[in-house]
Amino acid sequence: MTYPLHPALFSDSAELEPTRAGFGRGLKATGEANEQIVALCADLTDSTQMSLFKEAFPNRFIEIGVAEQNLVTVASGMARAGKIPFTSSYAAFSPGRNWEQIRTTIALNNQPVKIIGSHAGIYTGKDGATHQMLEDIALMRVLPNMVVIAPGDSLEAEKATRAIAENNKPSYMRLAREKTPIFSTAESPFEVGKAYVLREGASVSLMGTGTMTYRLLEVANILAERNIDAEVVHVPTIKPLDEETILASARKTGRVVTAEEAQIAGGFGGAITELLSEALPMPVKRFGMQGRFGESGDPSELFELFELSAQQIADSITEWAEKTHRYHQ
Repeated sequence: MTYPLHPALFSDSAELEPTRAGFGRGLKATGEANEQIVALCADLTDSTQMSLFKEAFPNRFIEIGVAEQNLVTVASGMARAGKIPFTSSYAAFSPGRNWEQIRTTIALNNQPVKIIGSHAGIYTGKDGATHQMLEDIALMRVLPNMVVIAPGDSLEAEKATRAIAENNKPSYMRLAREKTPIFSTAESPFEVGKAYVLREGASVSLMGTGTMTYRLLEVANILAERNIDAEVVHVPTIKPLDEETILASARKTGRVVTAEEAQIAGGFGGAITELLSEALPMPVKRFGMQGRFGESGDPSELFELFELSAQQIADSITEWAEKTHRYHQ
């Protein structure tokens, strides 16, 4: 099945919207469909876009206040009582501040709480290093029972919100603050645990998660001008990985590149590398935060600073491909 891409992709009329906006719409829609959906927030209702649910269902919304540990423990109790709780805060605070409570009260007890970490990654921009949560993928994917999702755009965030409302599993979803390009469509598929080939290629697999997938589509265009035929694989579900799709692409191209808006240590690139090391060992190059904290600035400036612009990634891949042999089984 061909993955439908936005018709205005790469044009001057390309659509931009924060992924958190898609979450807000998706949560309201799930609330309309299921009365067991409840929402809890840590004093950031407007910022996380949980305000749409609050306005529609005030009797099913709880303002916890600036108490993130309490946020998730109350949610776990409500899940045990039969509700389907969504919690929201900045990712720097949840899971950044309350990881132990998430581990003990949610993951250990396998309670279907949905933890939404907004303002993750360097699209948080001028809020700086304290609020640019870059370690959340590593923190959350290590937890048993936890599903981890990084939607690529706002449309996918809306679909993912509806999907995790029905998966009966502890789930974490990371969202960006600033507007990012919409590369999918209303018809583009989303299923928890599935990855999608957005562009066919033969010489290298570019695997992205979250907002970095769009960047890899840009990278693939640049590489094509250099006669490097890149395949682009979108991996919105970091845990559980779609091993079949990932391994099929890697087997075809023989080289893999990963990209994430997070620390590469223990993150998405680590998950791909772990899979390949056991199932199909081959060269892997990871792009993301290389053991550095964020800084304050416009996102475009920060992507340049951390060498994550499309041009910088393409140049690095070009140099790497020249000296890196493709794996052949």
